[in-house]
Amino acid sequence: MQAVKTELEGASQMHSKTTVRTAVAGVGGYAGGELARLLLAHPRLGETKPLFLGRVADNAASGSVPLEQIHPQLALGEGKRQPEIRAFSWELIREAGTEIVFMALPHENSREWAPEWLEHGVRVIDLSGAWRLDDAANRAVYKLHDKDAALAEKLQAEAVFGAPELHREAIAEARLVANPGCYATSIILALAPLVRAGLVDADHGIVCDAKSGVSGAGKAATAKTHFMYTADNLSAYAIFGHRHTGEMLEQLGLTAEQLQFTPHLLPIPRGILSTIYVRLAQRMEPEQIEACLRAFYAASPMVRVHATPELPQIQHVVRTNYIDLGFELNKDGKRLVIVSCLDNLLKGAAGQAVQNMNVMCGWDESEGLL
Repeated sequence: MQAVKTELEGASQMHSKTTVRTAVAGVGGYAGGELARLLLAHPRLGETKPLFLGRVADNAASGSVPLEQIHPQLALGEGKRQPEIRAFSWELIREAGTEIVFMALPHENSREWAPEWLEHGVRVIDLSGAWRLDDAANRAVYKLHDKDAALAEKLQAEAVFGAPELHREAIAEARLVANPGCYATSIILALAPLVRAGLVDADHGIVCDAKSGVSGAGKAATAKTHFMYTADNLSAYAIFGHRHTGEMLEQLGLTAEQLQFTPHLLPIPRGILSTIYVRLAQRMEPEQIEACLRAFYAASPMVRVHATPELPQIQHVVRTNYIDLGFELNKDGKRLVIVSCLDNLLKGAAGQAVQNMNVMCGWDESEGLL
């Protein structure tokens, strides 16, 4: 009981801080690069630059590599240098006074290492899928193996799904925040207001058709993500087994029989457009749908609701942390099509992680993101 009290007191104390000491574990990928850019420019972190942790070659004499070497777009002029990427050590973490760590690591690494960070008193924002799913059947898609199953289950029950628009109060007090997947964010935030209001005939079936830019597949090239495959092409994949589907089901309270999610690969670098087809439980007017969306997201600065029949487009959200929502309602008042757009590397990953940090620290959740 005393340990729980201490943890809650620590979270409350963080709410009163004007800054926080952060670390990023796994800064090498696309999301890691965006996370570094956002944190380095964050107005609250000007005097407490993040500690960047990553793989450092054995022959690196200084035990570090320049951040600019991995992400040249972050280079500064006039001979100025960004903080270097350092080899991991707990001594380094303690010396830096780290209070929040962003884990941009493979799922299995995040599952293994998050408990250690928490044991050292560091709050965790995990960008992987390691802690997003409560249902073990849904989590099985990641093929995770826990060395201490009892501890893992305890932390899983404690983990908060990091969608501020849905779980703002819980995130504020959380030690372990599981950042949502990019596809999942685009679907969940589009449907949550209507599903929670009981306006959707879920048993009729919800069809989610989503398309993502290539960066969503990660930095390591594969046979299906290199230029010759993706250019001038559009392809569907993981039709009955995409790993983000479980997040949608759990957060929306739906069954696998009620929702069909089909992802597609677009020949563009970044961005997601999701088209969602639903049948309403009762006849409605467009003004009622728009009012439902606007009321639900009235206190959510990162959600922009379009007035029908204006629909979101990827080009309007790319390189921002906004998710844009729009819709059209058929003349019968029951067939509804919702369109959502976001940047998969920002609102779908790094930007949402920073948004979660802002909530955890009691700051304006859009700070450093506009």
